[in-house]
Amino acid sequence: MTRRMSSKSRDTTDISRALRRAARNALELGIKTGTPVYVMRNNQIVDLTKDKPTNKKSRRRSVKLSSK
Repeated sequence: MTRRMSSKSRDTTDISRALRRAARNALELGIKTGTPVYVMRNNQIVDLTKDKPTNKKSRRRSVKLSSK
């Protein structure tokens, strides 16, 4: 016999998945852009992106010298 989930239980599961997906997307965006992502961990505010390397590539602009 299979158990059926109540609609309230399904809603809770869907909400939990959506929150996790949003958190993962926020962390990925923070890593890509170098923006801090703060969370509470052990009653302290910590930046999740601090330990992660950024994907931003440093670009050097080439300087054109005018010939006069």
